[in-house]
Amino acid sequence: MRLLFITPALLISITFTSCNGNGGNVTKDSVSASQTSSYTNADRVATRLGDFRLESGYPAEDAINRLYDERDFQRACQVHNWALPMVGFHALHLAQRDQIGVKDGEVSLFFDLNDKKGMLTPNITTLYAFSFWDLAQKGALVVEAPAGLIAGGVLDLWQQPITDIGQTGPDKGAGGKYLILPPGSPDVKAPGYRVFKSPTAQVWFGTRGLDPEPKKAEETVRQHKIYAWADRAKPAPTNYVPVAGKPWTSAHPTDIQYFKLVAEALNAEPVQTRDRVIYSMLVSLGIEKGKPFNPDARMTKILNDAAMVGELTARANAYDKRFKGAKVWEGKKWEYANMVELNQEDSNYTQVDQRASWFYEAIGNSTGMQGRILGFGQAYLETSKDKDGHWLEGSKNYKIHIPADVPARQFWSITLYDNVTRYPVVTDQGSADISSRKDIDKNADGSVDVFFGPTKPASSNKNYIKTIPGRGWFPYFRFYGPSEKYFDKTWQLEDIMEIK
Repeated sequence: MRLLFITPALLISITFTSCNGNGGNVTKDSVSASQTSSYTNADRVATRLGDFRLESGYPAEDAINRLYDERDFQRACQVHNWALPMVGFHALHLAQRDQIGVKDGEVSLFFDLNDKKGMLTPNITTLYAFSFWDLAQKGALVVEAPAGLIAGGVLDLWQQPITDIGQTGPDKGAGGKYLILPPGSPDVKAPGYRVFKSPTAQVWFGTRGLDPEPKKAEETVRQHKIYAWADRAKPAPTNYVPVAGKPWTSAHPTDIQYFKLVAEALNAEPVQTRDRVIYSMLVSLGIEKGKPFNPDARMTKILNDAAMVGELTARANAYDKRFKGAKVWEGKKWEYANMVELNQEDSNYTQVDQRASWFYEAIGNSTGMQGRILGFGQAYLETSKDKDGHWLEGSKNYKIHIPADVPARQFWSITLYDNVTRYPVVTDQGSADISSRKDIDKNADGSVDVFFGPTKPASSNKNYIKTIPGRGWFPYFRFYGPSEKYFDKTWQLEDIMEIK
């Protein structure tokens, strides 16, 4: 007789022969673990991974090897998504240091598309300024922020904000001095400074210049001062380095290099209590604090495979979100891009899926980037599907209708990104970006129609963004300084519609 049993994890078949009335023998074959009496006599267990052979109840040698391979592969896939914010930080740090040529403590300036081609989902409209700092090597960090239209902050290795700086920070745009202490350091009395302690040694300062006049935005950003607390009596001038169109890339690797970045980043950092179970899994993958990462041929194959499957899982998690609250408006395709709490914790669990979705696509998080402050900061909406639920494709033509009076006190923008690289879509047209700061066509009622596709439709106006056939894409719609109608949802963005 043959039976089928379905469990949440396994489809397992059982084959056995009952004792006959004359005391016949039991035939041992594939059985289910749920059938204890038969399982104790099994020679073979059939699972979704194939059959596993047993010897007197012990897994046979070939079964043991396969089970350990599967365990390590599964662990590596989960580690991949868990580590996305850390790897994103580390990859950007290495890109700035080794490809752009900006040392820790110096500030890189990203002005336009040519500077941001290697960045995950950047805004094309505003000036970015970044600096990295190792608290373990360089000591406590001081950031002096100027007054003005800036918004940024200091983040730890996990891209958790230590503090916002500027409009959404404690200084509220009035400027001030911030002192960032290393993990485990004693408290410091520092009158005139806002003092924060980082949970990690590696930290990242980032800010935006929001003034609508580019020269004024740059002038304000360049007034930041970054130096070691030990040098506060006479700090050296902060060195600003324009990226100047240098080629660089910071995307997460899709092979074993991903896990090499995990090993590098973790080796220099204190172990956080919430991650101790993950650290125990890392040990079986050859990643252990204080020890070199030297995977053998077996582990190299497993980690190469896991990096690819992990990347695909992250891609599915980002573009087809299955965690609660992702939809913005009922019946529409737009989703909240950033659903990560500042400490990356929900009431009962760490937000592994939410943060994996955001940090697969983007870099950085702050109070201002959560889209929860009336009149300040940014709100990010995204979609990867048209109104009919089909993936957005570069070979098709589309249109979006943006109703009048977009609830953004500063400005709004829509920017297209490649769905594989998450970099800006770049064509001979230039940047795939339109914003209310640009010269755009408006309808008589103040609404705006924007067109997308490989060729400009005859019916379109100058609000046209070119796409690349054969490449998928997704947009971010940004509200800078979101206002009341964004929060109460009385203003709604239309879905993207294919033009047949």
